[in-house]
Amino acid sequence: MEIIAKAVSADKHKAAVLALSVHDGKLGSAGTVADKAAAGHLAAVLKLGDLEAKAGSSVLLHKVPGIAAERVLLVSVGKSDKDFRDAARAAVKAAAAVGGELAIAFDGKDAAFVAEEIATAAFDATYKYDTTKSKKSDKAGISKISLLVAKADEAAAKAAIVAGAALGQGMNVAKQLGNLPPNYCTPTHLAETAKDIAKQFGMKAEIFDRPAIEKEGMLSFVSVTKGSTEPMKLIVLKHEGGKKGDKPVVLVGKGLTFDSGGISLKPGANMDEMKYDMMGAGSVLGTMHAIGAAKLPLNVYAIIGSCENMPAGNASKPGDVVTTKLGLTVEILNTDAEGRLVLCDLLTYAERFEPAAVVDVATLTGACVVALGNHTSGLYANKDELAQELARAGDVAGDRAWHMPMGEEYHEQLKSNFADLANIGGPGGGSITAACFLSRFAEKYDWAHLDIAGTAWKSGAAKGATGRPVPLLTQFLRQRAAQAPAAKAAPAKAAAAKPAAKAVAAKPAVKTSSKTAAAKPAAKVVAKAASKPAAKPAAKKK
Repeated sequence: MEIIAKAVSADKHKAAVLALSVHDGKLGSAGTVADKAAAGHLAAVLKLGDLEAKAGSSVLLHKVPGIAAERVLLVSVGKSDKDFRDAARAAVKAAAAVGGELAIAFDGKDAAFVAEEIATAAFDATYKYDTTKSKKSDKAGISKISLLVAKADEAAAKAAIVAGAALGQGMNVAKQLGNLPPNYCTPTHLAETAKDIAKQFGMKAEIFDRPAIEKEGMLSFVSVTKGSTEPMKLIVLKHEGGKKGDKPVVLVGKGLTFDSGGISLKPGANMDEMKYDMMGAGSVLGTMHAIGAAKLPLNVYAIIGSCENMPAGNASKPGDVVTTKLGLTVEILNTDAEGRLVLCDLLTYAERFEPAAVVDVATLTGACVVALGNHTSGLYANKDELAQELARAGDVAGDRAWHMPMGEEYHEQLKSNFADLANIGGPGGGSITAACFLSRFAEKYDWAHLDIAGTAWKSGAAKGATGRPVPLLTQFLRQRAAQAPAAKAAPAKAAAAKPAAKAVAAKPAVKTSSKTAAAKPAAKVVAKAASKPAAKPAAKKK
């Protein structure tokens, strides 16, 4: 599928669907021009009151006089950035149901913002999982998107299209990994995905099996996988897009491809959703895909620990004491608090890279869902400046995180009579004490922790992975790239690297079922000018 920026009047462009923005019941500037060609037909339709003011509401019109497009889609866009994102996704979904080319003339926002959000929506809003279904959808979907812009905005739109497409693909990589059944998405599958991303974007991938992990002294990590027959993996993926010698930003992902709770077995209800316990790793891989596709001028490393947590005669038991890579001992009071046992060794492993900053991502605690619900990720950090940087990135990207407390008094809850630390801190402040536990292994660098237990997937009728926090992480890395002295990055919300006039869409390292470009990975995303102008389930961690 092509996504192009084109300078042409909205009424003159031939397409299956022409989407026009409506602001407080009134057409935008492009829509006003089109309405003039239609002899006031569009304004007359709006006066009937059929279009609701809520962002994303739409009315589809057929064969409008004076308009070259076969259909006109009037879309309420609202005022906020979130409203605009909702409108962009609604327009793409409506056009996907029709099929063919979608032309969009949305205004009211900066042209680069509009272009990026529409390009992201082209992937994100049309993703559909059907990998393990016997019958696949035969709908053609959108074949092409033409973003109709002013001539002066073409250059900015080109860059933003490339950036938005990269982000949308990265989100779909994360969603696809999360939605795959746990007998498909194993630690080995995550490792193969990392190698595919490395091959596609010229990154470096290293995969370590259990003997090498044990040799590294990562015995806390090893303790989690003792009850499983599925081979564990340590995955290291390096994107070296910045200046040689620059310290990398390190992303650390929890990759529990299935978490039964171990001997501290979870309730059976909703346990199937514990396939999503690898979404920390999935979002990190999605982010690496996004920055690779965008050629981000920054050194970024990913470290992922992947395994299963299963009950067995040789599984870890409540009361066991394990030794971490750092040398601290941990009393395992609850085998279902296993994510921190994996992450603590990964955080110690990260020291060797002398990182500029480390951000770990994990579906870590049900307590975070209780505290923040399903809309906001929990954010912890040992430096307020880093927390503010990540929170700002989340606000810009529409992928919100909230800075949580992490005081000394919470560390008291982790004391053990039989080890240096306990792996749980009692019933109160569970998300906070989990972060405090991790902080003990991240004292040698700037560190942040994202608890995405409430935001990584949805339950109920709309069950599925969300692709979060790929937008937050990608925006954070763009901000870092823009600040780098040697970087020639565009403003953080635009493309991070200057694209060629004809940019090829990155083939997703994970096969998705989107009926847009994600479904046809060999297709092109082109940025060129025209020749003429509900609450989470009980299976969550305790």
